[in-house]
Amino acid sequence: MNRRLALLVLPLLLLVVTGCTAGADDAPAPRATAAQRPSPFRDCAALSTAPTAGAGTAAPTIGGEELPELTLACFTGGAPVTLRDVAGPAVINVWASWCPPCRKELPAFQRLSERAAGRLQVVGVNSRDSRDGAQSIGDDFGVRFPILVDQGEALQRALNRNAIPLTLFVDGQGRIRHIDATGALDDAQLDKLVRQHLGLAVPA
Repeated sequence: MNRRLALLVLPLLLLVVTGCTAGADDAPAPRATAAQRPSPFRDCAALSTAPTAGAGTAAPTIGGEELPELTLACFTGGAPVTLRDVAGPAVINVWASWCPPCRKELPAFQRLSERAAGRLQVVGVNSRDSRDGAQSIGDDFGVRFPILVDQGEALQRALNRNAIPLTLFVDGQGRIRHIDATGALDDAQLDKLVRQHLGLAVPA
């Protein structure tokens, strides 16, 4: 009797075991990590090419300093970028995904990059951040301009600044005309600073 019961139960056990493993190949693929997902940001290849349109008439500056002699990685990969090779006029914004004022102002920088295309370069420097956090900002806020990576805060240390957001206004000769650390900038403030320090009127 026991042998007959065992012969009846055995096929049922095999059926149960087979059912638990058959769907393993059909399981959904894990979500791609930030390193695997396509970057939302533009590459950095064109940063050494000056904007095609004129920069306007910049206000005279006394003692404008050159950009620090630093080489930073590009978020999208490729050749590292020497900061002094970034062709101005340019607005360089230092930010991180964990910084609320940075998140607040980044869409305004994206709009500036679109409105001033061909006349002004907008460049981001992602500081002390995770790749996933930075990529999420690009995905969620529609940020597309080129991003350099500065996990060691080398740029901030070279400028003796430790707070972010931090925005540099750089003229066509690669000299820093103004550094803004007042907090989140909006469209009107950005337009005013670009006009005041770079002599460039940005289309609305």
